[in-house]
Amino acid sequence: MKVNELRIILTVDNLEEIIKFYRDSLGLATSKEWHEQTGNGIILDAGRASLELIDSRHAATIDEIEVGERVAGPVRLAFKVGNAIDTAGEKLAAAGAIKIADVKQAPWSKVQRMQDPSGMQFTLFETSTLTE
Repeated sequence: MKVNELRIILTVDNLEEIIKFYRDSLGLATSKEWHEQTGNGIILDAGRASLELIDSRHAATIDEIEVGERVAGPVRLAFKVGNAIDTAGEKLAAAGAIKIADVKQAPWSKVQRMQDPSGMQFTLFETSTLTE
């Protein structure tokens, strides 16, 4: 078996606000959108995806490096934005994100921890560790 796509599904109370945040502010393209009696949703194309699995100790280490203390829940998103990390963080803050920490140099990449308007923490990062 080979998996061809990883999709992360977030259930939020403020769907329109979160769509605007990720689609319009972060720049993720709409792949599919629906408005039905059973509910509304959207699929945004985030490019290449990966699933990172870590233990609690490593999660604490990442939080310590990126924020200075343990703050994330069991799920956190991360978006590679390349060398535009400073301007991306400013743009997202202007769009309603909360800056949890300034841009920092982690051992693996420049990073910035933020929180979207629904409370989901995410990290912007500059350099991917994935092999091309």
